[in-house]
Amino acid sequence: MSKTRKVHKQSQTLEFFQRMTKAFSAKLGIILLALIVLVCLAGPFFSPYEVNGVDLANMYSGPSSQHLLGCDSMGRDLFTRLMYGGRYSLALGICASLFGAAVGVIIGSIGGYFGGMTETVIMRLMDVWSALPGTMLCILVSSAMGSGFFATVLALTVGGVPGTVRMIRGQILSERSREYIEAAQSINCSNLSIMFKHLLPNVIQPIIVTMTMGIGSCIIMAASLSYIGLGIQPPNPEWGAMLSEGRAYIRTYPHLILVPGIIIALAVFAINLMGDGVRDALDPKLRD
Repeated sequence: MSKTRKVHKQSQTLEFFQRMTKAFSAKLGIILLALIVLVCLAGPFFSPYEVNGVDLANMYSGPSSQHLLGCDSMGRDLFTRLMYGGRYSLALGICASLFGAAVGVIIGSIGGYFGGMTETVIMRLMDVWSALPGTMLCILVSSAMGSGFFATVLALTVGGVPGTVRMIRGQILSERSREYIEAAQSINCSNLSIMFKHLLPNVIQPIIVTMTMGIGSCIIMAASLSYIGLGIQPPNPEWGAMLSEGRAYIRTYPHLILVPGIIIALAVFAINLMGDGVRDALDPKLRD
């Protein structure tokens, strides 16, 4: 019996990936994102330059055979810094999206399952929460918490929680009257077991799509925080911090701001293409 269930789960997983890679745009996004991640993770081990290694003789130098993307105002190799910075930017996007989805799922599940006064209080709090602009909340939290990775993740998480709570609450409301929930209640399953063992697996699809699409938004917001002097701070080579360092030289040395700007755009583009593929693969209306 367990072997049959395992084979069925494997076949569903295989079908998901087959459907996800069916569209050319999804395949392009996966390949592009995999290439960016691979270069960011493995590239620095093969780079002959230190991430913060100063070379005053090559200050502001453009792309060359020695420095593929040129050097910054302190002679540091831009390509090396981009690879290291990708670790910060991608990790910030993934962690913030995961943490925001987890918080939203917990709060939304409680409100949708218990209903009544619990749901009313939660949803009114979400109304107040969502009335504040997400960007302003990120800036306020980042200013209060200070710089650093975990403080930036917390700041990025704040703005997206109300939307996730509303989505999960709506999904739970549509599922909680189903027969399998009544069966679980009839055998005295605990509320936690019903919410997270029975209900959540049946509403996981929109969570995955929202979380995947949210990674790109978190990367852009993380870069925005670093650009205005919050979030990850120099000399750490986060992509937004590199943009901030190069903005004073946009006319004289445009490569200092074009290089990190283009890589941010490519990463977000790849993530959005992949997110579209995940959405299409999980949408039952698109199944043959």
